[in-house]
Amino acid sequence: MIPSMRSLTAEEYVEAFKSFLDHSTEHQCMDEFNKEQMPNIMASLGPGKSTISVLGVGSGTGEQDLKMIRILQAVHPGVFIDNEIVEPNPQHVAAYKELVNQAPDLQNVSFIWHQLTSLEYEQQVKEKGTHKKFDFIHMIQMLYRVEDIPNTIKFFHSCLDHHGKLLIIILSDSSGWASLWKRHRDCLPATDSGHYITCSGITEVLRRLGAQHRVFELPSGWDITECFTEGDALGGRMMDFLTGTKNFLGTAPAALRRRLQEALCQPECSSTRDGRVIFSNNLSMIVVES
Repeated sequence: MIPSMRSLTAEEYVEAFKSFLDHSTEHQCMDEFNKEQMPNIMASLGPGKSTISVLGVGSGTGEQDLKMIRILQAVHPGVFIDNEIVEPNPQHVAAYKELVNQAPDLQNVSFIWHQLTSLEYEQQVKEKGTHKKFDFIHMIQMLYRVEDIPNTIKFFHSCLDHHGKLLIIILSDSSGWASLWKRHRDCLPATDSGHYITCSGITEVLRRLGAQHRVFELPSGWDITECFTEGDALGGRMMDFLTGTKNFLGTAPAALRRRLQEALCQPECSSTRDGRVIFSNNLSMIVVES
């Protein structure tokens, strides 16, 4: 008897996500943005302040957070950085803390972790009635797991101080994900509780809020070749990440597996390079003014 399909647990998601990161240019794409755009974006933060306040929402294991902190240190030498983190996954929080413990160059940075979802953090802030303001807030690839996206953006935008900026990184409308969600939604199992949102959905919310914003588009790819190799363990983890389902290849009906694999090969989703199947993982970096 084939076991029934179910969503990934938090621990299983961490493992599936790692297989994605190891075989995609997601972080390299963010590094390019950090190098080309971030110094200019951060230059105007906290004018005249001796402390700059940062809030990371859904920060994961902290690699990207610390890269941005170091850019902030370079752009504002000698300024103290007050860094708060909202992250619900305990494994991610532990890994983030370990990264900080191993870093010798963060003496002028304080860290406070809130092991909460963004909604729990919002509720806590509203209950306490203490609305702390931040100079820089970032939400990197996390809005897919938020119940009420417009209100979440509205709340965190309201947490910005004067001259503050909110950075939202989300999948581009030109990505394979956008096409998969729009044209091949029926191929995805009902177990994935994520929201299928891309850049245009976010900019629409920002327009309704009247929030001034700029969008930077960066190309990114994900090598999914192993997804098409029968019995390949890596391919299995990749399909789990794609579908939000534990052991998708072992539990999904054969027709569903076949439809999804066919959809992934469509030119609007993937391209072929040197015999490898590269799924389009293009990102949009949205910089929102306070």
